[in-house]
Amino acid sequence: MDLLRYVAFSTDPQGGNPAGVVLDATGLDEATMAATAAEVGYSETAFVVPRQDGALDIRYFSPQNEVPFCGHATIATAVAHAQRHGVGDLLLHTKAGRVPVTTSAGPDGTVVATLVSVEPRTEPLADADLAELLAALRWSPADLDPALPPRVAYAGAWHPVIAAASRERLADLDYDMTALGDLMARRDWTTIALVRRESEHVFHARNPFPPGGTVEDPATGAAAAAFGGYLRALGIVDTPAVLRIHQGVDMGRPSLITVGVPAGRNSGIEVTGTAVPIS
Repeated sequence: MDLLRYVAFSTDPQGGNPAGVVLDATGLDEATMAATAAEVGYSETAFVVPRQDGALDIRYFSPQNEVPFCGHATIATAVAHAQRHGVGDLLLHTKAGRVPVTTSAGPDGTVVATLVSVEPRTEPLADADLAELLAALRWSPADLDPALPPRVAYAGAWHPVIAAASRERLADLDYDMTALGDLMARRDWTTIALVRRESEHVFHARNPFPPGGTVEDPATGAAAAAFGGYLRALGIVDTPAVLRIHQGVDMGRPSLITVGVPAGRNSGIEVTGTAVPIS
């Protein structure tokens, strides 16, 4: 097995979100994939099986379980594939659905990848779930920004969207990992999208990820896509829009996720970023 290690959503290997990438996992069974992801220890490792039609089957494993879709590992996979086979268009078959990806190279050789998510959805967050979630986060209702109401959003995986009333509240993250992990497992939530709006199109985010066995994700492309769908569904941004999401800053692994939100209500959300190998 040729296991590659990349950082996504950063040009600095010390930033971004690390991902394992296996560009040809043909013949690997699920147990081997799961064991490999656990050994690697990153929030996700992607396993790719090339199809005869040129598309790619892809599966994503965290150290503890499989997730249906992972944005940062998709960006890492696309960049790794482009560096070996050339830039262009790819079609990924994920457990969440078909995800097209386009890669291009800049004048300095940096490869940029853009994925288009499956159709996003946004649903209410039950009052009881919100109360339990806030208790696990050790937040109060006064810590929330009423302009961005709590919802559960999807663009390949489910993420509650919880907006902080201040950047200081977002920076001070000290949650009950067991309680939050139990709630997320019961509700099939992948991460919690904690966000703070800086300006009309600039946001800060943090993403607790206890179901995957990690305290926090430094960059979460799937949550960014879901958040873009949430903003469009609630009419919080005028579309089309391009958003910048800063994540990982409070962890010392700064990341930048660019999110394109098309005007079409049912269209997928675009997530763009770079990736670089970890030496």
